[in-house]
Amino acid sequence: MEAIDVAIVQLKLDEFLNETVYIHIETTNGAYASHHNADVFNVGVFMRNASIRYTQAKIIGDQTGYRVGLKTDNGWVYAEGVREYEIDELDRLLLAGHDREGRLMVALQISRTPFKE
Repeated sequence: MEAIDVAIVQLKLDEFLNETVYIHIETTNGAYASHHNADVFNVGVFMRNASIRYTQAKIIGDQTGYRVGLKTDNGWVYAEGVREYEIDELDRLLLAGHDREGRLMVALQISRTPFKE
């Protein structure tokens, strides 16, 4: 993965406008949190192969963390804290944010075909 290039990511987000796409979205502080500090509350979200159609997409922020929002007919889907991206060989947009130790904290992936389990 590479550091976010806003222009490239925005162009890729716009390529998927008004198409039915599959998303994978995940956030976690998972097992990293509570067993190291009892005062930390574990949180996480995992959704894979949700089918959506979005009419607007925005990426805002800076190198410390970006927010990517997808506007659907029923509201917004967004991921905050992404810092890296990749467009893979299947033309999927993969976005992620990792902590200082390289552990995944947030992911948003967009594809025209379902993600394999």
